Amino acid sequence: MPNWLKAVMALTVATVIAGVGLSWVRPVSGQAQQSTAYQAPRFPGTTTPDLGGLWQSLTTANWDIQDHGAEPGPYPALLGAWGAQPAGQGIVEGNELPYKPEALEKKKANYAKRLSFDPFNPHTLGDPEAKCYAPGVPRAMYMPYPFQLVQMPSKILMVFGYSNASRFIQLENHQEAPIDLWMGWSNGKWEGDTLVADVTGFNGHAWLDRAGNHASGALHVVERYTLAGPNQLNYEATIEDPNTFTRPWKMSFPLYRRLEKNVQLLDFRCVPFTEEFLYGSLAKKGSYVKKGS
Repeated sequence: MPNWLKAVMALTVATVIAGVGLSWVRPVSGQAQQSTAYQAPRFPGTTTPDLGGLWQSLTTANWDIQDHGAEPGPYPALLGAWGAQPAGQGIVEGNELPYKPEALEKKKANYAKRLSFDPFNPHTLGDPEAKCYAPGVPRAMYMPYPFQLVQMPSKILMVFGYSNASRFIQLENHQEAPIDLWMGWSNGKWEGDTLVADVTGFNGHAWLDRAGNHASGALHVVERYTLAGPNQLNYEATIEDPNTFTRPWKMSFPLYRRLEKNVQLLDFRCVPFTEEFLYGSLAKKGSYVKKGS
C-alpha cells in the first residue's frame, strides 16, 4: 500500500474517532448551558424583566394547532399553491385536544364550512379570520404576523397589525370583564421573571385555528411569558373550558424578536378585503332583502 494512501486512511480514522468523542461530550456541554439561567434586562425603575419589542411566532399553528400535513388551499384550480396549508408541528403538549363528543363534532363542522358565511347570522358559520374579526386569545399570539408589546409599570399593551386588534394585561386594579370581548379580559402579575396573565370574559366566537378548533364563552386561559434570551420569549398557555373540553390542556412555543433595521409594526387593515365575501350575496341579481332589515 502506498505511503500516501496509508496517511489518508490514518487521518480518516482519527477524524472518525474525534467525532465520536465529541458526540459523547455534547450532552455534558448541553447540561452546562441549561444550568445557566438567562438574566433578562430590567424594565426601567423596576425589578421586573423588560419584555418590550416587536415579536412574532414562527409556527404554523394558525393553520392547525395540532400536527398537520400540507394541504391545498380552497381554490387550487385557480390559485395553484397560493393559499396552501404548509405542513407543521403542533403546539399542543401531547398533540391531543380533549374534546367532549359534541364539541368534536362541532370542530369537524367548523372545518367543513370554514369559508361559509350567513350575513344574517354572522357568527354561526366560517372562520372569523376570513371575516377579519379579532383573533381572540390565544390565537392572536401565533398568527403569522408580528405584534408590538409595549410595557408600562401598571399594564402591558399588545398591538397586533392584523385587524388592528389590541389587548391590555392589567397588572394593577384587577377586575372582572365588564362585558364579553373577542380578546377577553386580562389580569396579570409577575411570578419571578415570568409574566402570568389570567384571561377570561370571552364572547365565545373566536376560533383557535383554521382547522376549526374552537372554545366557548366559558374559556379560561392562563398565559406565561418568560424571556429565554435577548431575542426569544417563551409562551405557554393553559386552556380550560368545561363546555368544550374534558380537562385543561396546554400549548407552548417560542416568540422571536424582529431585528430588521428600522423594523416597525404595520397595519393589516383587512376589513376592505372582506366586503364581497361577507355581503356579496345580498347584492346578487335576484336576491331579496326585506326592506328595513
